[in-house]
Amino acid sequence: MAFHDARIAVLEARMSDEMADLIRRNGGTAWSAPAVRETVVNASKPVAAFIDRLIAGDVFLVIFFTGVGVKALLQEADQLGRRDELVTALRGVSVICRGPKPSAVLRKENIPIAASAPEPYTTNELLAVLKPFDVTGRTIGVVHYGERNDQISQFLHSHGAMLEELSLYEWQLPLDTTQLRALVRELIIGNVDAIMFTSQIQVRHLFAIAAELDCTSALTAALNTRTIVASIGPTCTGVLEGYGVTPHVVPEHPKMGHLIKALVEHMAS
Repeated sequence: MAFHDARIAVLEARMSDEMADLIRRNGGTAWSAPAVRETVVNASKPVAAFIDRLIAGDVFLVIFFTGVGVKALLQEADQLGRRDELVTALRGVSVICRGPKPSAVLRKENIPIAASAPEPYTTNELLAVLKPFDVTGRTIGVVHYGERNDQISQFLHSHGAMLEELSLYEWQLPLDTTQLRALVRELIIGNVDAIMFTSQIQVRHLFAIAAELDCTSALTAALNTRTIVASIGPTCTGVLEGYGVTPHVVPEHPKMGHLIKALVEHMAS
């Protein structure tokens, strides 16, 4: 088995069981320490206003970043008793997605996708697919994810667009950070063979815990010298590098299965 009983830390919350199973299949021991809690925001008033503007024909196109964001918007519309209105209105505007996850949710509602960012599904690819659209003087709907994407908002403003923005959920630390605190300590003393980061917020939250424990420098050193660091893609890698950490493993495709495979190959060699 490629992992040879290695202890591998997983910070993923939603897909932790799937990742742990893949690690076990490859001979490793998974240590799950979820680093992110997605909290739904009470947004009934802004969602109602958003639907009103869509129905009135005031919105030229809508940008979705995540599947979770699409689901949150649909659920909020459901609670308002306006899901059908929302879906019908979205079918009448240009819809742009950052990648396959929001596209998959929208297609289940038979909502056409005008454009979707290619791999590795970062803001840079999204900006590239946005450029052909003339947004000057038009209202653009932006459904953000766990935090506001300022880069996209600034780009749209600079091109003369007006924004109708929604933030429907937030990324927060878990209510109980005991496991994360333990993970930081174990990383520092060298008791973790590898760690897998599948989102940028996992990196920031791990270092937030390290800051609370006053051991940020020690964590950086450990991740650079004692533990193999696997990063799912360029956005996550960029945040790691911002903390002074250079990942050892970055897969060709930013997907969980490819991340596991790349880590297997790295550790086998």
